[in-house]
Amino acid sequence: MGKPTGFLEFKRELPADRTPLARIKDWREIHLHQSEADLKKQGARCMDCGIPFCHTGQLVSGMASGCPIHNLIPEWNDLVYRGLWREALDRLHKTNNFPEFTGRVCPAPCEGSCVLGMKDPAVTIKNIEVSIIDHGWANGWVVAEPPKKRTGKKVAVVGSGPAGLSAAAQLNKAGHEVTVFERADRPGGLLMYGIPNMKLDKKEVVLRRIELLEKEGVKFVCNTEVGKNLPAEKLLKDFDAVILATGATKPRDLLIEGRSLKGIHFAMDFLTANTKAVLDNHKNGGFIDASGKDVVVIGGGDTGTDCVGTSLRHECKSLVQLEIMAQPPLERAANNPWPEWPKTYKLDYGQEEAAAKFGADPRVYLKTATKFEGDANGHVKAVHTVQVEWTKNDKGQFIPKNVPGSEKVLPAQLVLLAMGFLGPEQPLLETLGIERDARSNAKADFEKYTTNHPKIFACGDCRRGQSLVVWAFNEGRGAARECDRFLMGATDLP
Repeated sequence: MGKPTGFLEFKRELPADRTPLARIKDWREIHLHQSEADLKKQGARCMDCGIPFCHTGQLVSGMASGCPIHNLIPEWNDLVYRGLWREALDRLHKTNNFPEFTGRVCPAPCEGSCVLGMKDPAVTIKNIEVSIIDHGWANGWVVAEPPKKRTGKKVAVVGSGPAGLSAAAQLNKAGHEVTVFERADRPGGLLMYGIPNMKLDKKEVVLRRIELLEKEGVKFVCNTEVGKNLPAEKLLKDFDAVILATGATKPRDLLIEGRSLKGIHFAMDFLTANTKAVLDNHKNGGFIDASGKDVVVIGGGDTGTDCVGTSLRHECKSLVQLEIMAQPPLERAANNPWPEWPKTYKLDYGQEEAAAKFGADPRVYLKTATKFEGDANGHVKAVHTVQVEWTKNDKGQFIPKNVPGSEKVLPAQLVLLAMGFLGPEQPLLETLGIERDARSNAKADFEKYTTNHPKIFACGDCRRGQSLVVWAFNEGRGAARECDRFLMGATDLP
């Protein structure tokens, strides 16, 4: 693999990012690019490790270990080291329909299970991946490849997020006529409106791929919500099969005193309206503005970080992010061994920007909100918080317990709730008569994706619950395979 002694000779290096104080002044992507010479060295770090774990895609302790779409990582690392970029792109596209997306927004569970990571910093797999696809686009190697023949079968995909796009791309390759229905004004789902532009450029990256899919024959119908302005019965009548890929968009709420005050918003409402305003050049307003405000973000994870980064670009007055969990350790804990996903402390882009502007990581750990306080006009003006400690209840479950005397009041004219999602919205599932599991997700077995309705399949977050973008790609491809089998009696899709 690559250079047998590469992992001994070269240290892990990532491309520089634009400086935090410069990049918060615009919405452009934050990452810069590495030279080909440096990328070859990073590819050379990939070891001849015998049994690579990076592309296994297993669940270990409930978390992804390795790549869920089984990218052929050692192979394209070796090809990059040898300067064979076109061949590397071909290997990458064998398993991944959209590497420009995963290479930008995936948390890279592949790197968490890298064998080299047992001793030294892992191979820069994610950066090599995005460099391969960006190289491909720059050289004109990524072109429309419509199927040579059509089957005459018609498939509807409901939702144009990661799962829906990957399902549509695969079914179109199989020769089916695919129509993707999206309730928003632009296709892309989470990729378009759930992830800010500085992480994933919409015009240069997302729309570029969607336009390619259109050239290949995929049809996108926006501003159309199945079950509302398009009857679900018509969908079943007009199409031979339907794939549900609506995501898990029901947000977790915080029903404490003062929740009805103005100025308290779900994170996704904040992020969606902001990205739409950016794409519309702020012509129509309508976004939730953090400028000049004390902002409190409740919840961590990628969504919380995106709220932090977006608020900073609005030029907020101050920013605090409440995390109910304890601060992770700097190194793997004994109960978090390789190849599990490393639950370690990191300063993500948003926190790095906040630290540069305000002098410190905005996150405060083991904190929760107990009350929202309003002003005379019914607008939030403060968040009451308390320190918590995690203790076991009589069932042996860990639960947070308030610490007496640790109360604190934070000024806040804008509160953003980023505490995750509870599952898919239910009206469409109810209309179609789709069975649900105990967590309110569409009931369909993994790797089968078939619901109780013979011609309806479900995949992505609406089937498995809130998860990683890369799992949505895995499920979209899998649902396409099983749908193709249903339509044709056999399938050649992977």
